[in-house]
Amino acid sequence: MTTPRSFLILHGWQNHRPKAHWQHWLADRLTALGHHVTYPGLPDPDDPDLDVWLGELGRHLEEPEGTGERVVVAHSASALLWLHAAARGMGQLGHADRVLLVAPPSGSVLARHPEVAAFAPPPLDFTLPGPARLVAGDDDPYCPEGAATLFAEPLGIPADILPGAAHLDLDAGYGPWPAMLSWCLNETVPLTVRPAG
Repeated sequence: MTTPRSFLILHGWQNHRPKAHWQHWLADRLTALGHHVTYPGLPDPDDPDLDVWLGELGRHLEEPEGTGERVVVAHSASALLWLHAAARGMGQLGHADRVLLVAPPSGSVLARHPEVAAFAPPPLDFTLPGPARLVAGDDDPYCPEGAATLFAEPLGIPADILPGAAHLDLDAGYGPWPAMLSWCLNETVPLTVRPAG
């Protein structure tokens, strides 16, 4: 194996890291391959505080994790967490070599939920500090305006928009997701839907 990579996997709102979720599956697979994986339980996932989560993000990015590539995989509210950190110029983001923003929800949806209204996307008038990619479903109920239009285009980042993948969560059937593992190991691999069945 080449030099082990370091992965930071960040969950979203109301996610208590169930074992069946693709993030848990991914963390287990990457660990089994000899990579360093951090998959923290962020504080108060049902009623998160943006500033507290920003502090946790900075702390995890500051932790030394060897000499290999550092990859961040952020789902849902944590994808927006990354954007808020970038908008605020958080220097620790530069410690990541690449980031994948998975199914970021839109401000119009978050506005209906006081628990996460503060996570509504900031104005996307900044440049991300490093390579980033977006993956989202073409029918995500948490982003009815479309993630490519709302996020990928203004940020100028590539996007994989997956048919019928909804919010890329357990409700959409996203337990094991081989394409996600493949992308983590090789960033040139496109993100595709999980196998049927």
